[in-house]
Formats: sequence, C-alpha cells, structure tokens
Amino acid sequence: MIAFTLNGTSISYKGDENLCLLTWLREDENIVSPKNGCSGQGACGACLIEINGKPALSCKTPMKKLQGSQIITIEGFDPELKDTLAKAFVKKGAVQCGFCTPGFLSRTKILLEQNTSPSESEIKKALQANLCRCTGYTKIIEAVLLAAKSLKDKKKVVLSGNGGVGEDISKHDAYKTAIGERPFIDDMRFPDMVYGALRFSDHPRARILNIQTDEAEKYPGVIQVFTAGDIPGDRMTGVIHQDWPVMVKKGETTRYIGDVLAGVVAIDEPTARKACQLIKVEYEVLDPVVDPIEALKNKIKVHDKGNLLAITKFSRGGNIDKAFNSSTHIVSAQYKTQLVEHAFLETETAIARPFEDEGVQIYTQSQGIYEDRHSVASLLGVPKEKVIATLVPCGGAFGGKEDLTVQGHAALFSFLLKKTVKVRLSREESIRMHVKRHPFIMNYKLGCDKKGMLTALCADIIGDTGAYASLGGEVLNRAAGHAAGGYHVPVVDVVSKAVYTNNLPAGAMRGFGVNQVTFAMECMMDELCEKVKCDPWQFRFDNALKKGSMTATGQVLGDGVGLQETLISLKDDYKKEKFAGLALGIKNIGFGNGLIDESEAEIQVVSEKKVIIHHGWTEMGQGVDTVAKQIFYDVTGLKDVDIDVVSSTDSEVIGGATTASRGTFLLGNSLILAAQKLNKDLKTTDLSKLAGKNYKGRWCCDWTTRPGKDIKDFQTHFAYGYAAQMVCLDDEGNVDKVIAAHDAGCVINPNMFEGQIQGAVMMGLGYAFTEKLELENGYLKSAKMIKLGVSKIKSMPEIIVKAVEVKDPKGPFGAKGVGEIGLVPTAPAAINALYQFDKKRRYELPLNRKIR
Repeated sequence: MIAFTLNGTSISYKGDENLCLLTWLREDENIVSPKNGCSGQGACGACLIEINGKPALSCKTPMKKLQGSQIITIEGFDPELKDTLAKAFVKKGAVQCGFCTPGFLSRTKILLEQNTSPSESEIKKALQANLCRCTGYTKIIEAVLLAAKSLKDKKKVVLSGNGGVGEDISKHDAYKTAIGERPFIDDMRFPDMVYGALRFSDHPRARILNIQTDEAEKYPGVIQVFTAGDIPGDRMTGVIHQDWPVMVKKGETTRYIGDVLAGVVAIDEPTARKACQLIKVEYEVLDPVVDPIEALKNKIKVHDKGNLLAITKFSRGGNIDKAFNSSTHIVSAQYKTQLVEHAFLETETAIARPFEDEGVQIYTQSQGIYEDRHSVASLLGVPKEKVIATLVPCGGAFGGKEDLTVQGHAALFSFLLKKTVKVRLSREESIRMHVKRHPFIMNYKLGCDKKGMLTALCADIIGDTGAYASLGGEVLNRAAGHAAGGYHVPVVDVVSKAVYTNNLPAGAMRGFGVNQVTFAMECMMDELCEKVKCDPWQFRFDNALKKGSMTATGQVLGDGVGLQETLISLKDDYKKEKFAGLALGIKNIGFGNGLIDESEAEIQVVSEKKVIIHHGWTEMGQGVDTVAKQIFYDVTGLKDVDIDVVSSTDSEVIGGATTASRGTFLLGNSLILAAQKLNKDLKTTDLSKLAGKNYKGRWCCDWTTRPGKDIKDFQTHFAYGYAAQMVCLDDEGNVDKVIAAHDAGCVINPNMFEGQIQGAVMMGLGYAFTEKLELENGYLKSAKMIKLGVSKIKSMPEIIVKAVEVKDPKGPFGAKGVGEIGLVPTAPAAINALYQFDKKRRYELPLNRKIR
C-alpha cells in the first residue's frame, strides 16, 4: 500500500506501483486538469502538478515514489488563489487553445509561493519545462507578473465584460479552460465507453503478405480486431484527392510508416495497445523513394498514376528571357526548407457513439466538421444525415487537423460494435501519422533595373508532398501564387510541383506554402538590394505592392492594401538598429483560386438573457468564437445578453474548413447579415418576445480565378493580409527583438490580435533556427517531442506588435485574417539580420543554432 494525500484527502493506493501518476489522476480519479501532451516523454509540461511543494511532471512520476507525499492539482488550489491565477492568464490573453494552461498555472502557484515578486528572467527560468505552441510566451509572462502584483496587493483581477469590435473582451470559455473545467475530447467520459488503438506499418514501402490477428483476438479484454475488410463503405479518403486508405489491405503496398493496417477495440486503452503489438504482419520490404527529384523520374511509383501529384505553371508580362536580358542586376540561387511537425499539444483524439437508427455521432477536434461528416458517411456507406460531427474546441491545430486521422477509425469501430469508442494517438503515433509542413527545393532568379525597380522573376519550386495528396497540390499552388512575395514584378515565370514520395505526408501548416517561397524571395531581395547599393528599407518600399500593383498571378490589387503602411511603421526603428533584417509578407485570405468560400451563421434566441450562435467553424485557440460574440454585440448592441457558441453539423449551419485565415472574414460577414435580420425585428419588439426564433445569414465568394486562366479582371483571391517584420540581433548575433507590423484591416480584439502575432513570430523563429523533423529513408530518426526543436520560453526575445488598419472593402468592419501571416516574414527577416551581423548568405533552413 502506498499512502499519500491528494488535494488534502488521504489516499491508500494498492494498485500497480509502476503506473504513472498522470494516468491514475485522469483515469482513476477523473482529475483531468493535468493534460497528456507528450505521452510520458516529459517534454511538454502540460501534466505538471505540485508534489511536496515542488513542481513535478506527473507523466514521469510512478506511483511507487509517492509514499508520504502531498500532491496538489488545480482542483486543490485555494479558491481565491485559483481565481486570481486563472483570471490573470485570461485577462492578459495567455489562454489561446488553453491545453497547456493548467500546467502553467500549477508552476506559477509554486513560483509565487516562493517568490512574491519575480523578475521576467526568474519567470522564464521557472517556466522552462512548460511548452506553449500558441502564445509565444509573452502573454504568459505578463500574466504571471499580473498575478504576482494582484496577490501581493490583495486586489482581485477583474475581467472585461461583454464588448464590441475593437475591445479587449476575454476569450470565450478561457476561464473554464484555464482551470481545467472545459473538457477537451480526451477529458470526456461516457458510460460503457471502450477504447481503440491502431496498428501501423513498420515500413515506408512494403507489400503486405499477411496480417495475423489471432493472438490479439484472444488477448483478455479485447472486444474485436478490425482490418480493411471490415469497412462497409469507401475505404479511401482525402481532403480533395481520395487516395489515402483508412486501412491498408492484405496484398497492397504501404506508402509510409503511418499507414494503418488494423485496429483493436478493448475494455481499456492499455489492453487495446497491447493487443495491437500482438498483431503479426508479414511483409515483402521494398525500396522506398524519398527524394522528390528522384521521384519525378517515376522509377518507383508511389501511386499508379505516377509521382507528380500536381503542377501549377504560369507566365505573364512578356518573354522572361528578354526581361532578364534587359535587367541591370540579376541574382539567382537555390533555397531549401525542411520538414516541420505542427507540435500542437493535444494529440488527435475522437469519440464516436451510436445514435438513432444506424447513425453515429463523432466528437471531433478537426478543422472541418462538415468535411468530417462527409468522410465518415462515405467510410460507413451511410447518408450524411446519419452522421453528426460535433466540434470540441481543440488544443492547437495550425493546419495539422484538416485531414481525417482517428475520426474515421473511431466512427467505424462505434458503427460496427454499436458502442461508444474513443481512439487517441500517443505523441509518437501523432508524429508518425499526421501531415507536416512541406520541404521545398526552390530555384529563384530575380532581376531589377538600374533604379532598383524589379523587372523579372523566375521560380521553379518542388515540394515533397509525401505519401498522400492531402492538400499538397493546393499548398504548391499557393506557393506559386505568392512566389513574388509582397512585390510587384512586371514579368513572371513560375513552375510549382507537388511530388509524391514515401516520406510522411505533407499538407496544410500555418502559412500553407507561402513561408517557404517568402524565405527565397526575401533573401533574393536582400542580395539584389546589395547589388543596387540601395537602402534595404527603401528598396522594399519602392517595390512593395500597393493599389494598382500586380501579384505574382497577375491579380491587380484594389483598395485595402496596407503593405507600405506596415513598412512605414517600422522605418524609425529600423534606422536605429545595428543588426536588423527586414522582410515583407502577403498571405491570401480564403481558398480563392476558383473555389467557393462560403459561411453561414445562425442566431438562436433562447430568452431575453441568452442567445446561441451556431456556426461551422473550429475554435482551436485563435478566438473565432470570441470574434463572433464581439461582432454580435457590436451589430445588435445587446451587450447584456449571455452568448453560447455551438459548432455541430446537426444545426446544418454551413462552415468550411477552418483554414486560409478566413474564419473571421467569412463568419464575420455571415453573422453581420444574421444580426441585421435580428435588428429588424428588434425595431418593433423586444428580445423576450423573440424567444424561439432563429436568424440566419450567409456570405459567399464565387468569383475568384485559378492561376493560368485567361480571364479579364483576373482575381486569385478576394482578400489578402499584409505584414512587415524586423528581426534585431545583439552584439553576439542572438535574436534580441522582433518588431512585427501587421495590416489587420480592423483589429476586432487587440489582445487576441497581439497574441496571435506573438505566437506566430515564435513559430517563425523556430522555423528559421531550430525546427526540423528528421527522416532517414522514410523512417523517423526520432519520435521524441524534445527533438522537434520547438522553442521554449528561454528562447523568447522581445516581440513588439504594431497594428496597421487599412480596411478591406469586403471584410467584416474592414477586418482581414491574421492567423497565418504572423510567421510568413519571420524566417527571412532573421536570415537577413544574420547577414548584417556576419555577412554570410544562408540558403537552407533550419540554421541549427539557438535563437538567443
């Protein structure tokens, strides 16, 4: 027996002494504020709690070490202390997705009990075990300082009330998320729930000769083992191209190590995982193709149709050779970027349960609930009306949760067993299975005239899209469309290819191919500027896009272009710095490219004191639910009304995938239309008499054009975001400060806007300096989270965000999306700063050196 206290209650534990404390807390005691972010690797700090007055990672603490210990989780905090800490984090915007927040609160409690007035450096030291992928840490430090002052002065932290556009209202559900009361999917419990686990391929390319499940089926506690033959509907899935099997069949050839061969459902997760290990697979191991240039030769075909998934090709403005021949200065180089893991803290988890006759409800953290509904219905062979996809706001995504992963398996198992089933990926499995940021190889050539005005651009881009299409063709299409960056270039020739290999699939990640080409273009600009002997700021300003300028695709920009204004806001700071690098960024808002962007929003009046906003978008930390509330308050003026926000397909309120920085733009416009309908009724009656009524708005863009089409008034995208960033180094060449000027059109929530940009900047610095997921011949070199190179708080420089507001004529209140563009210019700005420091040009990411 092991005796200890948990939150003041005496415990006598008689179970497995090697069980980790985190598992016991979550599964036996239903204390779910400590989160499982790294599956026992001790890499993220989301599980951090207090043991004997000291911080401890509960995922690394076995029960046998707890004899006589005093354990405190957030649930056992003094209520006033808990309230102060949580409200400080909420008020300062330190809660985005919120998955990491309980761990930060636990560590902050211990710090402030030992040091009532910590300095910034002392806070960084104390929080160095905790990882946050969303905030960039600045807001967290501000929150700890506010909590310390509030506790010392014995003053309550007061959260802002309901407010409209431009106000710093608190993020929706942030308080409950901070203290662990708002559940993530893995925190959810249902009666008689059973658990699934997946058996992955051992090899990137191998023919499956046999799958032996006998031992797994006989293992005690196993309910059923599933293989591809059990799928009643369409086995193939994919966001656009259905080339990705939910399970690979016997006799087929695997395409990467994340291919699923079988699944097990058991009475608990450990049993399911153990049974998966008992499934024996006989392979004929084949040589993989892992180099995209070699893959283009099609000697080894990843897919029968060949290895070229997609090509985007366009020329405009005249003959490219003539343009370069008439240019005064020309630069050219090859640039390479790396494979990058999203590293969201909440791994993929789904719960599916039966409903009505032959129906399934899936609780999903996906970036597209309607896409999930479609995919699951196809997989099960049932009408879409038989599937409900209900969003549970997720612990980060960054583009990595657009594809179907465990949602399909959970739904399949539930549908066949008529039971509630949870399927969760471990950190190692998550890294193995889901898509990554594309590695690019880019050959660039750029010219200008003697006055320093750009004349011609030639870009040849190859992206390794890995084993399956995902959104690879679209990523390389956006790369082509943004190949000229934030500049007007009269003559352009671009070829961009997405290539299949047996590497991990690559798809959407924050920036969607634009980060890579901006790195190349901005490094070219710096080299060309030096040849012209021009000031880097002035060279960029003179060539920057403005009204009447033309993007790479040939779209002539109209009103709402604030790129030069962002540069102007940096000018004085730039002149003061010794070692500073500049870069501009432009990023599309919405799908565009001839696709339809649409959104609906519905306001349900419950009573005179409550309304529900229904939409189809995903809250993943960026604050789309909060933006919806602010727009409602602003349009209706009903600031005394409580608002709930629901995203579920049973409402039939349509929203697309939460991607392309379009959530605020599309949802905002549709919600304005719904609120205007409500306002019309409010002119003749009061809200109490409208209970039971619903008001729906719909906004749609169907007028964009795919690059290469010969159409008058060519428009690739309906809107763009614009940015200029400056990275400043100290005398040792370390990053000291980043100033990020972003044209948001209209800042809906200043605190959330600032936090989004700060978090993106830290991600961009990681992209430049440290982040890389390494493969060797299609295999992971390591599945350890700590090896991903994700930045922790000690690497954080000062990050100053400057808001520029040049209103977009179509945006809600003039707003533009900012979710992705925050890191588009960061890496090249850092590379250009390093050139100012040591006069060395760099052509490949990451640099494999510390940020600071």
